Amino acid sequence: MNKTILLNNRPKGKPSESDFKFVDEETKDLPSGAIIVATKYVSVDPYLRGRMRDEKSYIPPFELGKPITSTIVAEVLESKNDAFSKGDNVTGMLPWKEKQVISEDKLKEIRKVDGEQAPLSAYLGILGMTGLTAFFGLTDIGKPKEGETIVVSGAAGAVGSVVGQIAKIRGLKVVGIAGTDEKVEMLTSDFGFDEGINYKTTDNMKEALKKACPNGIDIYFDNVGGDISDAVLFHINKFARIINCGAIAVYNETSVPKSISVQPFLIKNSALMQGFIVGNYQDRFPEGIKQLSQWLAAGKLKHEETIVEGFKNIPQAFIDLFDGKNKGKMVVKV
Repeated sequence: MNKTILLNNRPKGKPSESDFKFVDEETKDLPSGAIIVATKYVSVDPYLRGRMRDEKSYIPPFELGKPITSTIVAEVLESKNDAFSKGDNVTGMLPWKEKQVISEDKLKEIRKVDGEQAPLSAYLGILGMTGLTAFFGLTDIGKPKEGETIVVSGAAGAVGSVVGQIAKIRGLKVVGIAGTDEKVEMLTSDFGFDEGINYKTTDNMKEALKKACPNGIDIYFDNVGGDISDAVLFHINKFARIINCGAIAVYNETSVPKSISVQPFLIKNSALMQGFIVGNYQDRFPEGIKQLSQWLAAGKLKHEETIVEGFKNIPQAFIDLFDGKNKGKMVVKV
């Protein structure tokens, strides 16, 4: 028998374990052209919360009673496809299952990964969707220039920590916002950020940003939304670029969040605000992975992971994201 995790309820507010359901299913026979894989690592990400709502978005919502999917690294157990061999490691967007058959028509969405080049979990983080999100969001929308100032919210998370490091490589002053003194210390000591702000112990974010960014803010990489992002607007420079990547501060709201009007700030400063998803850059993924791999091999990039062990702990690991219990990428090792 094979364990699978289904969406049991659509969460109201913060998700709970009762919103997930574990079921046993029989492993299917392996048809010609297909492979069977065993899950090794599972990525849990804040954006999955949005897919739990039954509403229009950039990606279809999860269906009740159907498996939840995210990026997974798995090992090939058996293959009836010439392109894959037993023992290969692969990654792709796959259901939360201990084992699964991947049909021939779905294999185009799967790619091999090399555990000798980097730890397999890295393909869910620094060399996976989070690293690519940081790379393309900052370089394509942010268009960083040496000497500029960037502020990164959610800076101790998987995407934010990479954004800050790439910005340092490009010669920017980097200010990160995180939720504990320990995380702020990690930003400056491990990831090379110039300054960090603990938003939970900061009474006046506007003043804290003014002190940390005396020359104003040229780029804001927004992973959280909410009050922090409102405060940033008061300090953006002319032609500033605001990159909307995530909004974890409001994902669990049960009513439409209220915030200040952004239009006056954008007009006054001729500033750009653009949302994006990493899927927009799918055709350029090889370019991003190549550059990230080079920086990683050269020691210019570090990556932090929070690894939770056990298939049964996938839902709780996901829930823990909303309490900030992760440093860097949250990954479940099966």
